[in-house]
Amino acid sequence: MKNDMGDELNLALLLDVATEAAQAGGAVLQFYWGKLENIREKGRPGDLLTEADQAAEAAVLAVLQRHCPDHQILAEESGAIGNPDSPYLWAVDPLDGTTNYAHQYPFSATSVALLFQGVPQVGAIYDPFHRELFRAAKGLGATRNRQKIHVSNIDNLSQSLLVTGFAYDRRETPDNNYAEFCRMTHLTQGVRRGGAACLDLAYVACGRLDGYWERGLSPWDIAAGIILVQEAGGLVTAYDQSPQRLETGRLLATNGLIHQSLSQELMQVEPIVFNLE
Repeated sequence: MKNDMGDELNLALLLDVATEAAQAGGAVLQFYWGKLENIREKGRPGDLLTEADQAAEAAVLAVLQRHCPDHQILAEESGAIGNPDSPYLWAVDPLDGTTNYAHQYPFSATSVALLFQGVPQVGAIYDPFHRELFRAAKGLGATRNRQKIHVSNIDNLSQSLLVTGFAYDRRETPDNNYAEFCRMTHLTQGVRRGGAACLDLAYVACGRLDGYWERGLSPWDIAAGIILVQEAGGLVTAYDQSPQRLETGRLLATNGLIHQSLSQELMQVEPIVFNLE
């Protein structure tokens, strides 16, 4: 496989690889649905791990390693594997929304993205419970079930529907978004909490939601969703509208039309600090 990310044919082929991998992971999630026997915490309260996470990741890795053996992979459960010198990095979340999945709440997906020199280029997100496949590649647009998608045209924060999430360490850290959630609930038509970052971003990309912000995220949570939103005509930045950096674990993604106003509101909010002792 060529190593020229400027080659659109190459991007299309890499998107097919991402798609195959995401669907392989999704098939495993379907198999284990309602059959889990080993649900445990990985260290932080609420950060769950199941046999479905591990089996789905194995299925995804098998596809990626077969097609792209020289690439590096960063997977939620396995960590960094493969060639550490490669400019290509696959970011894999085999089961985004594990808590939902463990409770048989059908809002989970497999997310697979390819980054080139740290920048998302290709993304595939497969939600097997609603049979929705979201795909995007730089310069090639974004689709849902092979049909082109675009962000919403809502241009007023008061008419928007937003989504956010809460990090696993929210109980211990003052760096939480409880106050932001409350403020945005008052300023918009509503704020949802999906529990699967990749699907939150996919829903912004297809216009079901107008904006999304969250912190405490890992690259595998958001890399595929970032390219989806961008290729669907949306905007992804840091909270203050500076360029988004995956290593910060936070992002602001919108249809672009409400981006400035949502950013300004977020930057004004003081966090709520809880004393749980």
